[in-house]
Amino acid sequence: MFFKKKEPVGAVEYIIAGLGNPDRKYENTRHNAGFLTIDALADKCGVRVDRIKYKSLCAAAEVGGKKVLLMKPSTYMNNSGLAVKEAMSFFKIPPEKTIIMMDDISLDVGKMRIRRKGSDGGHNGIKNIIYLTGSDQFPRIKIGVGKKPEKWDLADWVLSNFTDSEKKLLDEVIQKACDAAALMTAGEIDKAMNQFNS
Repeated sequence: MFFKKKEPVGAVEYIIAGLGNPDRKYENTRHNAGFLTIDALADKCGVRVDRIKYKSLCAAAEVGGKKVLLMKPSTYMNNSGLAVKEAMSFFKIPPEKTIIMMDDISLDVGKMRIRRKGSDGGHNGIKNIIYLTGSDQFPRIKIGVGKKPEKWDLADWVLSNFTDSEKKLLDEVIQKACDAAALMTAGEIDKAMNQFNS
């Protein structure tokens, strides 16, 4: 089973960090797709992401047979690297075992894409992580939040809420992202990419 509903033992082997903004007013905005995915993953594992550590809300969980630290940085999106780097340093986790869950405006709502590594693609959260850690070798799960409509300002778009019809598609893709994360922590990133890249 991919998700164990018990407190895991042993050392943390992976970090899964969902990106977003901590303020309540941002809760269901497009930019918080990473937070929403971490919440769903925690729910599957029967844990609460409520421990304050590493400039984040955290929980230990078992995902894909590995002990994982689930993280929701409380640094705001543009400083996500402060939290991620602190946890990586503490647990001595390399970038290759630090999975980032993030929103992506180049993908429609209901779509997701897994990347083994790569540039920031203009995403300020991942840009800060790469800058502070000096590495772009982070596997990432990109959750589609829809392309910016022509008349919208980008900042306004990513901080807007999902529509009711989009929420249904989002919920479905978040479940897939959780399954993909479990494959990735189990060492099956190629399988995850083949199965879930849409």
